[in-house]
Amino acid sequence: MSRTLHSINVSRARAVEIDGQSVMTGIFKTPVTGPVAVRPMGLEGDEQADPSVHGGLGKAVYAYPQEHYPFWQTVRAQASVSAWDAPLAPGALGENLSIRGLVEGDAFIGDVLRFPDCELAVSEPRFPCFKFNAAMGFNQAAKLMTQNAWCGFYLAVRVPGSLRAGDGFELIPGPREVGIQELFRARMNRAKSR
Repeated sequence: MSRTLHSINVSRARAVEIDGQSVMTGIFKTPVTGPVAVRPMGLEGDEQADPSVHGGLGKAVYAYPQEHYPFWQTVRAQASVSAWDAPLAPGALGENLSIRGLVEGDAFIGDVLRFPDCELAVSEPRFPCFKFNAAMGFNQAAKLMTQNAWCGFYLAVRVPGSLRAGDGFELIPGPREVGIQELFRARMNRAKSR
């Protein structure tokens, strides 16, 4: 199976109004061209607004599978926030890396994505918040992400270097003890039961 980096997406943190309140967010990512430096705390040109839930060494980079984009394009059209034929731009789900060839059901904590000039280790699933609803344009987006466990995953930087859109990557299996979807569902179920 071919695994590729479709797009690299970054943003600076900025204030936006969500539900009548001004909040800082870095969720509105846009694609960048050329090589992008990968450092232990993330990608050059990217900021996280709330380091208590995003960023840091364990969550330096966020990857999301392009395979789910047709679903999100359809539900956004059904929610009347976009036209049926309006493509969803890379980075629309807040991801730094829009990838192809690796979905949550095939990713495990400790797996390594080996790119030509850096290595990133799968560290944990992403958990949606109210900012995700705002980015997608409708209030059921986080619920749909939770139901499908299409959460994407955070990556820790094992070997700094650079990335370029179009790079292929190799999946180096880790211990394969805890899967991304398994961990995501367990934590979401625990949160519901509280």
